Amino acid sequence: MLSRAILPLVRARPVPSAVRLSITAAQHPRCYAKSNKPKVPYKLPGSSKSPKSEQSESSSESKDYSPHEAEFAESTKNTPPQSTGVEAGDKSEPSQRDYSPHEAEFDAAAPSKDAAETQPPQKPLPDLTQGIPSTLAAELEAARKKRGPTSLNLTEDPSRAEDYEDPSAGGDMPKDAYESSLDRRRARLANMAYVLFLLGGIAGTIYLGRNWDSEEEAKKHPDAPSGWGLGLFYNRIKARLNDITKYYKDPAFEKLLPDEDPNMRQPYTLVLSLEDLLVHSEWTREHGWRVAKRPGVDYFLRYLNQYYELVLFTSVPSMMADQVLRKLDPYRIIRWPLFREATKYKDGEYVKDLSYLNRDLSKVILIDTVEAHAREQPENAIILPKWKGDPKDKTLVALIPFLEYVAGMGIEDVRPVLKSFEGTNIPEEFARREKIMREKFQKQLAEEQARRPRRGVGALASLLGLKPRTLDGEQSAAEGLEQGKMLWDQIRERGQKNYQLMEKEIRENGEKWLAEMAAEEEKARQEQMKNMKGSLTSFFGVTSSK
Repeated sequence: MLSRAILPLVRARPVPSAVRLSITAAQHPRCYAKSNKPKVPYKLPGSSKSPKSEQSESSSESKDYSPHEAEFAESTKNTPPQSTGVEAGDKSEPSQRDYSPHEAEFDAAAPSKDAAETQPPQKPLPDLTQGIPSTLAAELEAARKKRGPTSLNLTEDPSRAEDYEDPSAGGDMPKDAYESSLDRRRARLANMAYVLFLLGGIAGTIYLGRNWDSEEEAKKHPDAPSGWGLGLFYNRIKARLNDITKYYKDPAFEKLLPDEDPNMRQPYTLVLSLEDLLVHSEWTREHGWRVAKRPGVDYFLRYLNQYYELVLFTSVPSMMADQVLRKLDPYRIIRWPLFREATKYKDGEYVKDLSYLNRDLSKVILIDTVEAHAREQPENAIILPKWKGDPKDKTLVALIPFLEYVAGMGIEDVRPVLKSFEGTNIPEEFARREKIMREKFQKQLAEEQARRPRRGVGALASLLGLKPRTLDGEQSAAEGLEQGKMLWDQIRERGQKNYQLMEKEIRENGEKWLAEMAAEEEKARQEQMKNMKGSLTSFFGVTSSK
């Protein structure tokens, strides 16, 4: 009964931390009693409550315990450890305390006076109830202050930061200490490859600079003859390199146009560009790509077809230009189409080299809109401004009288004639010259008629080197001169009649011609498909029975 009365008193009294630790060490599970009162935490050294007050509280009351509570009596004999620190305003030295074996750990935890004075003030501990705080920002800041702006290595121990050094910043460790054996092997292989490439380049250069193997090669390269010397050696290397790259830079064929009998075709050749001369292409977001045909293109081609062998020469690839040409010239008035594959690539430009046409350059005229395209034969070229889609443009049609005069009058060499019009607007300059020539002719004709009324025309015809004759039942040149027509006027009249006959043939038989050309294309396509099937079956060893 007495023990029951004392037990509530013990429970109500707060138990010191030393007593709780001694009870835990005694390992008496039956003596652990649950207390509803909150546990009093152990006061660290430097707390607001002095050790003397704690000692007076522990010794103020003396209790008698029952035999069942003997372990409590034994445990309470040991008082809590006193702090070794000196309270503010207390100048007396702290008393020495004796600790029980269960309180040995407090002896090591108690700091000395000198250590307490030299230690820096501790920072407040983080509130772990809100989660573990991140130390990444602090580590980055420490690394930046110590080693400069370097990347954080998450495999390094922050406590051993002084053991790690940045290889790029220099130090005791060499750079190759961070290379693996595989990296060193790759470096050795790369060095060996560089040496082999260097030796191969030297050997190839010596081989290219050797003397010519035959007399034919020496004749093809008169500017780089055989012999010893750095200049000759360099010239032969350059010549052989040009021969190697010639396949990619020069036109696909040595002769772009086939050989033909001059008596069976027009003696003059007119080479025309496509882009911005005959058509204009533009792209818009609403309609995409659209191609416009220049005003007067049909008349230009069909009229000059009787004087010139028409050739289309464009720097546009064939797969793009062929579709435009089919719409532009459905009746194939243009005789020969040449695309980018026929151009020469030189200094980053596509050049139209007329020497590959297999035609006499004294009878060839090139009309283009890019001056760089005619850099090989500028004396044969007429450069016009680019057509930007103006529906009222007449520049191309205005050039017909000049071209008709050159071919109709039988000019021996067109290059001096084109040179005389250099720097001028050819249609305007030709019209001015034609007016002067007409005035001169009219004056000459009037003088002859006044002197010899009956024989003046014949004399004028003989003076011009003409013989009285009839061309296809038409009026002779002498008769035309008698009527006051210049030879140039008679050529133009005949050209107009031929153009009208061609237009009549196109209106009457144009649909028939288109059907025949479509049938020929389909037949050629079927033959091509048949040849492809035959080659495939022969490749797999299958023979088709006929």
